[in-house]
Amino acid sequence: MMVLTYTLIPAFAALAGAIVALFARPSPIAISAIQHFAAGVVFAAAAGEILPDVVHGGSVWATAIGGVAGVVAMLMVKQMEGFLKGPTGLLLAVAIDILVDGLVLGIGFAAGARTGLLLTIALTLEVLFLGLTVATEMAETVKSRLRIVTTIAVLLLLLPAGALLAAPVAMLPGPVMTGFLAFGLISLLYLVTEELLVDAHETPDRPWVTAMFFAGFLILLVIEELMA
Repeated sequence: MMVLTYTLIPAFAALAGAIVALFARPSPIAISAIQHFAAGVVFAAAAGEILPDVVHGGSVWATAIGGVAGVVAMLMVKQMEGFLKGPTGLLLAVAIDILVDGLVLGIGFAAGARTGLLLTIALTLEVLFLGLTVATEMAETVKSRLRIVTTIAVLLLLLPAGALLAAPVAMLPGPVMTGFLAFGLISLLYLVTEELLVDAHETPDRPWVTAMFFAGFLILLVIEELMA
C-alpha cells in the first residue's frame, strides 16, 4: 500500500531528529525557527489541501460532526498531557500524537495522492521536531543513547498503524469521507496553534524566526502550484 511506504519518510526524519538531539542538539533559536517553519508548512497543507475538500464535500452535518469530533479528541489529548507527568506521560502523549499523525496521513491519501504527498511533506517536518524533542527530554533521565533511539523507533510504528486505521476511509460514502477530512483538518490546526507555535514562542521572538512561518507556508504553496 502506497501510504505505508510514505509513512517511512516522516519515521526516518524523526529518527534523524533524535540522533541529532543526542549528539549535537541545535540551539533554542534554531529549534524555534524549525518549529515556525514546520507550523507554516502544516498550516498551508491544511488550508490548501484539506479545507477545500471539506468545503466542497457538500455535507454540513458531516463537516460539523467530524469537526466536533476532532475538537473533542484534541482537547482530550491536551487534558491527558496535563494529567500525566514524567517519562511515562511524555511517551504516552507522543504515542497519541504519532498515531493521530498517521491517521491524518491516511485520511489525506484517501482524499487523493496529491493531498497525501503534501501532508507527508508537512508531517515529516513536524515529526522531525518531535523526534528531536523526545530524545532531548529522555536524555535527562536515560543514559543509554541506543535505548532512547530504540524507544523512539518503536513509537514510530504507530505512524503506519494510524495510516492503516484510515485505509478504509477511501471506500466510505462521500459525506462520511467529508467528516473524516474535517477531523483531520481540526487535528492539523491543533498541531499548529497548540503545539508547534506555542513551543516556538518559548524563546524570545526574532523577526527572521517569525518569518520562517511564512517561508514554510509560501514554499508549500509553491510546491502545490508546481504539482497542479
